[in-house]
Amino acid sequence: MGWSRRILVTAGLATVAAGATLGLGRFSYAPMPDRADLLNPDRYPIQTAFDVLGRRVSRGEADRLNATEAGRKELSAASGAVAIDPAMVERGRQAFYQETFGNEVFLTDVMGMLDGGLTPTAVALAVAKLGGQGTTNLQVALARDVRIGDRTYRTGELVPTGLDVPKGGAFIIGIKTFSDRGHLRMGITCALCHAAVDPGTGKVVEGAPNTDLNAGLLMALAKNSSAYFMHASVPEADAKPATEPEHTGSTGKGPALPDAEAVEAATKVQVASWPPGSFDSSADRVTNPTSIPSSFSAHGEPYSWSGREAVGPFAGLSSLNNNVHAANSDTTQLAAAAPWLFGMDAETYLGIVLRGAATESFRYRPGGARTPSEVLRSVDPTPAAPGLNSYAVLPTYPATNYVTDNGLFTSVPGEPVNHANNAMSAFQNLLHPPAAKRDSATVQAGRAVFEKAGCGGCHSGPALTNHRIIPAAEIGTEPTRARAGAKMEARLSAPSLFATDTPFPLPADPVIVPVPLAGDTLAQVQLAWGQGGTEGGYKVPNLVGLAWTAPYLHDSGVVVGPDPATQLGVPGTLARGIAPDPSNSLRSLVDRDLRAKVVAANKASDTARIARVTGEGHAYWADAGTGVSRRDQDALIAYLLSIDTLTEPAATP
Repeated sequence: MGWSRRILVTAGLATVAAGATLGLGRFSYAPMPDRADLLNPDRYPIQTAFDVLGRRVSRGEADRLNATEAGRKELSAASGAVAIDPAMVERGRQAFYQETFGNEVFLTDVMGMLDGGLTPTAVALAVAKLGGQGTTNLQVALARDVRIGDRTYRTGELVPTGLDVPKGGAFIIGIKTFSDRGHLRMGITCALCHAAVDPGTGKVVEGAPNTDLNAGLLMALAKNSSAYFMHASVPEADAKPATEPEHTGSTGKGPALPDAEAVEAATKVQVASWPPGSFDSSADRVTNPTSIPSSFSAHGEPYSWSGREAVGPFAGLSSLNNNVHAANSDTTQLAAAAPWLFGMDAETYLGIVLRGAATESFRYRPGGARTPSEVLRSVDPTPAAPGLNSYAVLPTYPATNYVTDNGLFTSVPGEPVNHANNAMSAFQNLLHPPAAKRDSATVQAGRAVFEKAGCGGCHSGPALTNHRIIPAAEIGTEPTRARAGAKMEARLSAPSLFATDTPFPLPADPVIVPVPLAGDTLAQVQLAWGQGGTEGGYKVPNLVGLAWTAPYLHDSGVVVGPDPATQLGVPGTLARGIAPDPSNSLRSLVDRDLRAKVVAANKASDTARIARVTGEGHAYWADAGTGVSRRDQDALIAYLLSIDTLTEPAATP
């Protein structure tokens, strides 16, 4: 569809939206690209009939199991089985692009993403100025001054958001807009981080990480960045209240709170330090963002940077999908766990989160007649569950159980609990990147270097991972992130989930399915969470789609631009708006001399130090020091960039 036609369609949608808003009071929209708008429309085939807590069951095996009572029990919802068919995969794709699970309420009414430096009008104007050409990094003019640390972002200044608009499109991928009786809200979907526009064609690459998404800066520009203080190093939140009532909230009903301006200013500095293409998903009160992963996930388990999402449906992939929304897109649900996670009582925690809420009815007023929890209850769109999003709640909430961070499963009314997350897992496990350009002889030579250098010791199997977690001390990368889950061990319950046919909203007595976990698998999970007496570790990542996933390592620190002489590390590339060069960045991964320059550049940056970005670790070299010539190093890099599909036959999804 040509862009001129799309603009007409957009105008029509706007007209329909206006009519719906006036007539019905509610309207929502999120874009989902057509097949013709994709650079990678081809997928792996559907070869499995069921997933049973991470075990793939083929159609033939399913037929055999269904012939016996014991087999039918194994494939039942009460055993955690998930049936896979084309309709489920399509539901997963739709959810990937359009399902917010209600996070628009937190992001808009509490955090104030539309009430800070960026406004809906400014964003709409920026999209309109594209004229249908699309962009990988929407530049939006600030609507008002915002101070972040020593820098003031001025009204009219163009902000590099990293938001993607495909060619011919008029909407941002991964953003869902809501109008509720005239109240505009913005929610996010999985596609915001895990789909990207190809700069050469303007087409969408499903599953590619959005490597320039400036999530941290966008959150720093919000009205109430303090709503995310628990994902950052903000000791100001622990400070004793000042004596002035206007600063403390110590008068009237409710907790005494730390200085509002100090907490807000500190949080803005911390989250703004995240490199583009990264996100801090660990609520451990430490600034430690990690690279946004791809969704080329088939046979890439375990999931997340440490491998902590390892059990349950689709070998932990459904847990990863769930925890994005159950743990990260609504921080109000953490109040019950605040005493052991953050060392503060629930009312103090909620008071900090809600004190600067953008929408008046969501705002806690220190010294007022209501406590923070009373304010939250008065506006909560989901009163049957904690927090603001749409959750099914295990009886063990808020305890961690290795399937879910907190006992919550984001779910959609009218379909089974956790179904959208499982459907997205099936969809993601069918994705692979666009076909890579390659010289067969060079790639073959590079594969030989890969084996000779010993890379296959860890990077083996269909997706070139052995699925193991390596202790942080052994891999040598920055260790803070490896310990991010340690405090959750204080409230730990046995792994479990709801039967996969459990309706939502929940019935009075839902069936709960235990998830087996013992032996080496348990030891690996404990290592991934930094629990069980360990210092934590990092998983061996899969290598499918490396051409689309630079920068490298979990901290985004291994990155080089097109000019390796001057564009080194995060400060020389991402912080300057320079896209990583995958070939040069991979060279810095395997060449110790170039890596030393990258690490030095990172360490010289105050911003990188705040975000704990070093680029250190993974000291496994293929360079002159190990007898690898420059020509062979070039071949190795060419091989790594050529990996665009599973390297051996393996069932999907």
